[in-house]
Amino acid sequence: MKSMNTSLTPQAPANEPAATAAPAAQSPRSLLKQLQTQFPAFRDFLPLSIGIDKQILAVMPELDRKTMRTALGIHTGSLRYLKVMEKAKVRHDLDGTPGAEVTDTHRAHATQVLQERFKKEAERKKAEREAAAAEEAARVRADKLNQLTAKFSRKG
Repeated sequence: MKSMNTSLTPQAPANEPAATAAPAAQSPRSLLKQLQTQFPAFRDFLPLSIGIDKQILAVMPELDRKTMRTALGIHTGSLRYLKVMEKAKVRHDLDGTPGAEVTDTHRAHATQVLQERFKKEAERKKAEREAAAAEEAARVRADKLNQLTAKFSRKG
């Protein structure tokens, strides 16, 4: 049995368990809350610098990269961030310092994503209204049938 355990352990380097153990408990959403508390660029929903992930890792090297990327995706995909990006001129570092310009392409992308989202939401609401109307029509039809059934069953 000892040989089985030793054949499995060499795959994980000695320094990796320490790097993954602490962040494993942190969800992307809890990491995002921490970033929003700790850094003005996240708190104020400022357009983030390209390569902000490297800045985060420089300050917080123990972070799990996958969790960090997921948290960044949640943040940059949020309605509030996209609305800011749509009109933004300058990107910002972690501390809120202005940096490179926001390109027209990135502004256009934010606009496109917002339009697609609003369109999907409008379609979803329309489908809900149609389903509710169909449900109401079925209820009215059933009520009328019940009334007719009651009316004609009494005369018999």
